[in-house]
Amino acid sequence: MPALRGVFDQPTPVADVAKRLRNRGFENLEIYSPAAFTELEDAIDEKPSKVRAFTLVGGLLGVFTGFFITIWMSWDWRIVIGGKPFASIPPYVIIGFELTILFGGLLTLVGLLAVGKLPYGSFGKNDKGYDARFSAEEFGLVVECDARDVAEVDSLLRAHEAKEVSVVEA
Repeated sequence: MPALRGVFDQPTPVADVAKRLRNRGFENLEIYSPAAFTELEDAIDEKPSKVRAFTLVGGLLGVFTGFFITIWMSWDWRIVIGGKPFASIPPYVIIGFELTILFGGLLTLVGLLAVGKLPYGSFGKNDKGYDARFSAEEFGLVVECDARDVAEVDSLLRAHEAKEVSVVEA
């Protein structure tokens, strides 16, 4: 499956052409930028990140573990003082909160590694569409498409001020 790489001077045309390509059904888009631009991020990925599900699961697991461990230990080592309940909730909130933060943070890290597919290959090995110019001053857009769509994508990239359009191996 061929891939076309377009080189641009400004981020706005890259965002425009990425939105148009996504509207036409092209899903395999990759944008390269020397700095972070929110318009580029919005153009390439409209849905929220899946990492937040890892954080939610970690937080819920942490609060459950915090309360479960403390209540379980109070059953095992009872301290009966003046008829107080064996599992009083207020002192256990602190441990539940701390484990919520700990497990949420750890599973967020796992989510970042899993969703971001890190570590990516071997170190120092870039994908085929990357060019060193994209780290310095120019913007790049790589589109994977079928062989029958190459002419359409090429004309669309050139219509949106692409300085250079070339075919690269995907």
